Amino acid sequence: MPSPVIKTLAEAVARRGSEPLLTWYDPLTSARTELSVRTFANWVDKTANLLRDLDAENSVVVGPLSLSHPGHWMSLLWPLAAWQAGCRYSTTPSGEAEVVVTGPKPQPFPVLTTIACSLHPLGLPLAGLPEDVLDFSSAALAQPDQHIATRVDRDAIAWVDADRQVKHSELLADPTSGRVLVAARTPWQALSQAVLRPLAGGGSAVVVDGPADAQLLARIAAAEHATMA
Repeated sequence: MPSPVIKTLAEAVARRGSEPLLTWYDPLTSARTELSVRTFANWVDKTANLLRDLDAENSVVVGPLSLSHPGHWMSLLWPLAAWQAGCRYSTTPSGEAEVVVTGPKPQPFPVLTTIACSLHPLGLPLAGLPEDVLDFSSAALAQPDQHIATRVDRDAIAWVDADRQVKHSELLADPTSGRVLVAARTPWQALSQAVLRPLAGGGSAVVVDGPADAQLLARIAAAEHATMA
């Protein structure tokens, strides 16, 4: 069966597709992007289909993007897209990697494919990339909306970083309901608090992607009707 996360996301689309799942907020520019459950799932579908189009299904996706921008909505959807395509997602280099996902200034990697993400609030594409680097927005949006979920072993490793390995069966621990405010600090903390726990508990999250003091976080929480995670 598919990863429990992907199964839960598909169920959430059917049950509460129009409700917000993830609201991204940049405290430096006040940019704000809200993704409903259905919109987030659509990006996951298209990104997973991109991985299949690249013949990267059941491989390893390495995401230095998660290290450099742990709270950006593009960073947060990539692990789920990898899991939907049967891939392991790692924030650290791996000799097994077939795809590397970076920010808008990609560095060369000895892999089959490097994908650069613009980090634009609305997902606009990048221009002027090296010939051997794909622009994420253009490549993903060209993919079909079809939902295809690869079967995975629940005991297989889904996530790897410098501090932990997480199995598919462990991804939905500690569900949270309601609307929570998450100050992104590390890749796993941001992903688990802003996406996995709200998804498991039927809630939503506002993720603050950048430096913010306690007063600013309190103001954002009040404006978004959210409680601190």
